[in-house]
Amino acid sequence: MRIWSLHPKYLDARGLVALWREGLLAQAVLKGKTNGYVHHPQLLRFKEQASPIGLIGEYLRVVHGEGVTRGYRFAAGKIGRSRAFTRLPVTRGQLDFEWRHLTAKLRKRDPNWKIRLAVVKTPQPHPLFRVVRGGVAQWEKHAAPPKRSLQRMR
Repeated sequence: MRIWSLHPKYLDARGLVALWREGLLAQAVLKGKTNGYVHHPQLLRFKEQASPIGLIGEYLRVVHGEGVTRGYRFAAGKIGRSRAFTRLPVTRGQLDFEWRHLTAKLRKRDPNWKIRLAVVKTPQPHPLFRVVRGGVAQWEKHAAPPKRSLQRMR
């Protein structure tokens, strides 16, 4: 499961459809309607908030909007009615990490889409998120460990 912090406009067709499916799965997990993925680290940022179901609903509304823009038929009725009127923080380091992860996937999966993204210098977050300073999120499984100092220890 990947709940991208990046704006869904950057995802290729396969990525956007996968995000829609995984977002709906995340919503089911947060509502307690499934036994799987209940401890998934990417859901922590939602679970830690006062209205996790409202937040995932807001997240899905943006994904749905991107799908509609592209002519997809994502079923809006699958999005819960709960609302949230706050934004979650996401670090610049996390966005940069996700950007590298996405472009690496696109290199193999959809090289033409990757070429279209080459003009993007600073990727925007999903509108649910506001960018703050910082590195890669602690819950990110594939992040490289912090680099050790090259200075010799005495």
